Amino acid sequence: MDVMRKDRGSPPRTQWRLIHTPPANGAWNMALDEAVLESMAEKSVLPTMRFYSWQPPCLSLGYAQPIADINQKRLQERGWDLVRRPTGGKAILHADELTYAVIGPQDEPRLRGGVLESYQRLSMGLLLGLEKLGLPVQVVTDSEGDHDREQPICFQNPSDFEITFQGKKLVGSAQARRKEGVLQHGTLPLHGDLARIAEVLDFSHEEAREEARERLLEKAINVTMIGEEIVSWEKAAQAIAAGFEEALNIEFLAGKLTSSELDRAQILMDEKYQNPSWTHRL
Repeated sequence: MDVMRKDRGSPPRTQWRLIHTPPANGAWNMALDEAVLESMAEKSVLPTMRFYSWQPPCLSLGYAQPIADINQKRLQERGWDLVRRPTGGKAILHADELTYAVIGPQDEPRLRGGVLESYQRLSMGLLLGLEKLGLPVQVVTDSEGDHDREQPICFQNPSDFEITFQGKKLVGSAQARRKEGVLQHGTLPLHGDLARIAEVLDFSHEEAREEARERLLEKAINVTMIGEEIVSWEKAAQAIAAGFEEALNIEFLAGKLTSSELDRAQILMDEKYQNPSWTHRL
């Protein structure tokens, strides 16, 4: 870890906006991130890190993931939400977690380059933040990734520069790079049953569902499973922000959403993220 930090060097000191938002449904959360991306592209706001959570629990699909991966009847029976992310990756059940969004221009030193290059930089902030929580975590390197593209669940497969504990995936991240800028989503499961997601995916038989549950528990982990105590959302957010400040030479300025961002998010939620033409497009 220390070698990676020294080799990469520190980018110039800069200021970002830091926002904590209350729990919200999936469509609002995704609309809000896109609204911030647009606002940032217009230079109306600073690059932004947002911490949030989900109410009710929500299953999010990756940008290019087929809707057929989901058993919508089982999802509805549990009262869980469904949304499609603008970022890539596979399905995630958002419950009992800290979610972050990093939003900035493509020429920002911490975000420039390709997906993997920026992943590597941002992973240093995540790594240091988790260490501040007393978690002995590692960063996946190229040789350690075990990629099974056929699996529908994000946490079954650590990707390059994601955070693991003893080979088990702890933080899942996904990114979108667009002309407006870069949006990276990440999720840190704090506690709860990681294998719940298998209950709402589509399997040909129940034995396959149980196998998926077992595989997931072999390959993924949450904070409580490492430290044996529940870490609050607030404590986790504070630690990750501190990790980003120290590792990436950022000064966070506590901020709030602008009225234009909130207005734009409402439009995006109504026209896109709650619309089957987006959610069911694949």
